[in-house]
Amino acid sequence: MIEALTGAAGVHDAIVVRGAREHNLKNIDVEIPRNKLVVITGISGSGKSSLAFDTIYAEGQRRYVESLSAYARQFLGQMEKPDVDYIEGLSPAISIDQKGVSHNPRSTVGTVTEIYDYLRLLFARIGHPHCPQCGRPIQRQTVEQIVDALLALPTGTRLMLLAPRVRDRKGEHRQVFEEARRAGFVRVRVNGQVRDLGEEIVLNKNLKHTVEIVVDRLVIRPAEDGVHPDRGRIADSVETALKLGEGTLIASLLDVPGGDGTGQELLFSEHFACPSCNLSFGELEPRSFSFNSPHGACPTCTGLGTTLVVDPDLVVGDPDLSLAQGVILPWSRGGPGTSYYATLLGALAQQYGFSTRAPWRELAPEHRHLVLYGRLPEASGNAARATGRRGAGGDHVLLRVRYSDRGAAREITTTYEGVIPNLERRYHQTDSEFIRSEIERYMAARPCPACNGARLKPASLAVRVAGRTIAEVTAMAVGAARRWFDGLDAALSERERTIARQVLKEIRARLAFLSDVGLDYLTLDRAASTLSGGEAQRIRLATQIGSQLVGVLYILDEPSIGLHQRDNRRLIATLERLRDLGNTVLVVEHDEETIRSADWVIDIGPGAGEHGGRIVASGPLDRILACPDSLTGQYLSGARAIAIPERRQRRRATAPSSKCAARGPTI
Repeated sequence: MIEALTGAAGVHDAIVVRGAREHNLKNIDVEIPRNKLVVITGISGSGKSSLAFDTIYAEGQRRYVESLSAYARQFLGQMEKPDVDYIEGLSPAISIDQKGVSHNPRSTVGTVTEIYDYLRLLFARIGHPHCPQCGRPIQRQTVEQIVDALLALPTGTRLMLLAPRVRDRKGEHRQVFEEARRAGFVRVRVNGQVRDLGEEIVLNKNLKHTVEIVVDRLVIRPAEDGVHPDRGRIADSVETALKLGEGTLIASLLDVPGGDGTGQELLFSEHFACPSCNLSFGELEPRSFSFNSPHGACPTCTGLGTTLVVDPDLVVGDPDLSLAQGVILPWSRGGPGTSYYATLLGALAQQYGFSTRAPWRELAPEHRHLVLYGRLPEASGNAARATGRRGAGGDHVLLRVRYSDRGAAREITTTYEGVIPNLERRYHQTDSEFIRSEIERYMAARPCPACNGARLKPASLAVRVAGRTIAEVTAMAVGAARRWFDGLDAALSERERTIARQVLKEIRARLAFLSDVGLDYLTLDRAASTLSGGEAQRIRLATQIGSQLVGVLYILDEPSIGLHQRDNRRLIATLERLRDLGNTVLVVEHDEETIRSADWVIDIGPGAGEHGGRIVASGPLDRILACPDSLTGQYLSGARAIAIPERRQRRRATAPSSKCAARGPTI
C-alpha cells in the first residue's frame, strides 16, 4: 500500500500512520492519500474521531507548535504527543469540528464570517446619513461643492443666501439684530418675512422665532467661455454665510425660469448636522457601526441588543398556590426578609380586600397586577382614584403595617413598590454578585427598547446605502442579501461604485460561500450562540474556502449534521472544491451521499468501544462494497438492509398535566 501511494522520487503522496493506539485504537496502520476527499466512517464509538482528531490532527498541531521559537511556545502551552509510533507525509492541519460554536453574546453570523466588518467599511465610506428624528438626509459639503451646486441652477434663477442664526427659539433676539447691523448687513428674514435692519424689529419674547441674515441676493448668469462671471462673488458669500450660520447655509429660490422650484429652499451644511432638529453628528467611521465599540453601540444595551427584565412568568410559581403558600418565588425562598415580605403582602391584602390564602389563579386580575407592580392597572385605577384610594394607576401604594416588636404592637406607614419593581431596584443597586445572580433567575432577555435589538446608536442606524440601513441589511437572510448586493451597483453612483468595488467583491464572495454550504436561510444578525454544531462547522468551512489555501489537511466532523438532504450536493461540491485547490480533505461522516462521493473510504470497526478501533476496510468505494466484513459496505451495496415494519405502533395520545393545561401550550 505504501509503495502504491508513494512517488518514485520519494515524495509522499500519502499520510502514513503507524501504530496508532489513541483511546480504543488497536495499534492500527493506515495510509491516507493526499489531495483527495477521504471519508472515515463506521458505527458510532468505533474510533473515527480518535484517528482523525486525536491522532492525525493532534500530531499536526504538535509539530507546528514545536516549529515555533521557545518564546512563542510559552504562550501556547505544551501539547502532548498522541499515542502513535510515527506519522509521515503530514501537512499543516486545520480542524473544523462542531465544538467551535461561540457563546459570546456579541458574536453574530456577520461577525464570525467577517461580512459585518466589510459592511461597516461600506456604510462608513458611501453611506448617506439621515436625521434619526425627522428622517431628512444630511450632507457635509465643502464651499466648492456648494458653489458648484448653486451655479448648476438654471440660468436666470433669482436666489437669496441666508445664514440661519436663530431657529425656533423664544426671545426678543435684539443682540442678533445688533450684531448683523454692526457687520454691515442690510436685511434679515424673521419668521419667513424679509425685514430691513434699518427699522426697529420688536419680537414677542414668549413666542418662538426664526431669524436668518440675508447675506446676498443674486441672479445666476450664463457662463462666458466656460467661466461663470459671479463665481468669486458667490464663493465669498457662501463662506460668509457658513461662518455666520455655524456651518449651515440656506439658498432660497425666489424665481426660477419655467416656474419649477420657485419658493424652494436648499439646505447646505459643512457638518453632518440636522438644522431642523439641532442635532450634530460626528465623522462617519467603521467604528461608528460597531456594536462592540462605545462609538457605535447603543448606550442602553451596550451593543447586546437585549436587556434583562424581570419576567412575571418566572416570578410566579404554581398558580394553584396562594400568597401565604409562597406563590411569589423570590419572596418565599426562606432567606432573610421573607417574613417581612409576608407581612407586607398581608397588609396589602387587608387594605384592598383580598385573601392571601386564596389560590393565585382565583385572585382578581387587578389584585394580581397590584401585587406584582405595586399599583392598580389603569382601567381599575380610574375607579379607585374617584374614591380617593391610593395605588390608582400611576400612584404608589401606601400601607399601614402592624407588627410586634418585643411584645409591643407597633404600626408604620410605608410604600409598597411591588414584587417586580423591588427586584429591578435591588438588581441595579446591589454590589453583591450573589444577589445579582439570584435575581437573574427571575429575569429574561428582551429586545432593547432604545434600539429595538439593532444594537447601534440612533445616528448609526440612520445611515443608509441604497435606501437601507445596516440593521436592515443584516436582518436579511444570506440568500436575500446575496441578491440585494448583486443588484446594488445599479443604485450607486459612479463615484460610489469606484469606492465600494473591492468591499462589495469581498461581501459577495463570502455570501456566495455561505450559500454554497447550504446556509441561505441564516440571517447575518443571528447570534452565533444559537447556531447548531453543523451550522457553525459549515460557517467555518465557508470561511476556509474564502482563504484559498493550498496544501492543507482539512479535518471535518460530520458536516452534514442538521443539513437538509437536498442541500447535501452543495456541501459535497464545496468539499470537492477544497480538494481541487490542492488540499487533503478528511471527513468523519455517516452520510451515504458523502461516502459515495469520496475518493477514498476508511471503515473503522467492527464494533464500538473496546470492540472497535480496527481498520475493517480501506480504499476506493468499490473495495468497501466488496468487503464482507464491512457493515458500511454491506448496507451500501444492498446486501444488508433494515426492513420496514409491516405494522407501525400507534402513537398513544397523552393528556397534558394540570399545570401545563393551566399555562397553555409551551413553545
